[in-house]
Amino acid sequence: MNLSKSIDFLLENAGAVILYRLGKEILCNISKTEEENLLRRIKETPYFKLVESYVKPSGYIGNGAHTHSNWCGENFHETPLQDGEAAARLLSAYAIPKTHPYIKNFVAAMQDENILRGEFSYAPPALKEFEKRFYGLNSGNCIGSVLYVMQALLGYGDDYDDLREFQKICIKGFERILEINSIEDITKFKSESKRKYNYPYIESDEYFPSSYTLTMLAHTQSWRSPQNVKMLAESINRINEIMNPNTDMHIRIKGFYKAPYGALCRPIKPFRLDTVDVILYRRVLTEIAMLGVGKSVDVLRQSAAVIEEALSADGVLRLDFSKPHNKRYSPKKLENPNAYSDIRLEPDYTSETAFLCDLTFWAVQFMFYFNMGVI
Repeated sequence: MNLSKSIDFLLENAGAVILYRLGKEILCNISKTEEENLLRRIKETPYFKLVESYVKPSGYIGNGAHTHSNWCGENFHETPLQDGEAAARLLSAYAIPKTHPYIKNFVAAMQDENILRGEFSYAPPALKEFEKRFYGLNSGNCIGSVLYVMQALLGYGDDYDDLREFQKICIKGFERILEINSIEDITKFKSESKRKYNYPYIESDEYFPSSYTLTMLAHTQSWRSPQNVKMLAESINRINEIMNPNTDMHIRIKGFYKAPYGALCRPIKPFRLDTVDVILYRRVLTEIAMLGVGKSVDVLRQSAAVIEEALSADGVLRLDFSKPHNKRYSPKKLENPNAYSDIRLEPDYTSETAFLCDLTFWAVQFMFYFNMGVI
């Protein structure tokens, strides 16, 4: 489709982050001088400055990652961005180059066992999570997967052996979907259990796709082959064929049951203008498109048709947030990035135009990846 109206709207109204990403990733027409000027402006934004304040001498940023912020009355995250994962997600969303010292040193710290142990020792629960960080890796349900994904988001997902090995694990999770006829084929259930939330569960060594394994593949290249891309398209279509919309599940790790990190155990819903299903759903659709599966995935084709129609008038994407459910999950409520949300690239929503720039850039980005599909 012709995105010229949308691009013109963004060029006229968007802030530094969107202008940088639009020129660098989509239009590919940014000059060196313009790139340097936009990066300088990005580094002056409030959220970047906040993340900058959490950089430690070790190179690590923040305290832990996807771990406890409070323990025994003490708060270890003065803002959500003091969590290492949230910091990594913001730096990724702002497209800070991987050569930047903050990025290089952050990733180097995540490759150092002693540094990591120290950075997860700020509270006993966080250290405990770190010590068992690889239990549940096959389904992406552990701190180990969080650390791998953080490095991939920062541009280093293909640079280390352990990260390339995790890509293979992620692939196996999607392959597992093609081996089953329903979620019951791989889950267990104890009807006599007295747990408050007695859901079916998978064992910690079971392979299964999640929002983390999807993100890992979306931001890396080493796994890519025509065969793997084709398999992923089939797997995602299969998820929407066999999964129940009301499915809930847990992961059983060393006798304990935990909620999964965004397990893809429910159908993935297409984009709509009048319903915000969950706060994460735009990111999931984008990352599926980033896999290169293009028009081979039903939910992407359906989403693209909605977006194309929505942009046809003036190129601006508008959503209906008047319903109570939509208000609850409105992107307007987003401030800091986290594991299960989209992110705002315009730091200030004082004007409605800024919000529309965020939505419209997402639409342009989605259509770009959708049309770049290799199958």
